Amino acid sequence: MALADLIFRDTCMYDTRPAEENISAVQQLKREKNALILCHTYQRPEIHRVADLVGDSYGLSREATKADKPLIVFCGVHFMAETAKILNPEKKVLLPSLDAGCGLAETITAEGVRAWKAKHPGAPLVL
Repeated sequence: MALADLIFRDTCMYDTRPAEENISAVQQLKREKNALILCHTYQRPEIHRVADLVGDSYGLSREATKADKPLIVFCGVHFMAETAKILNPEKKVLLPSLDAGCGLAETITAEGVRAWKAKHPGAPLVL
């Protein structure tokens, strides 16, 4: 079983194994794969327990640049894993759940950006 699959396993309704078994399995795979597990503060406590670092998205990505691990598993949303990859181009970055979206980031539309720019001409815009 893949490391990323195990990390979120105990959050699934169909998994009947106790959290301790999942945590042990993740820790074993983490050692075998020489992985660094980054966990956003909004994750569940069970996920925090297997993480090497818990914190905010940008801080975690910066900390990953200091780690000597070739594999980063980012327990967060898409843009967090993308930021980790940008700051760590030589490392492999995994996102355990491709369904891990950010409601706030997903509200931005091209039409909304154009409207904002029309209302605030010349203002800097960072997306």
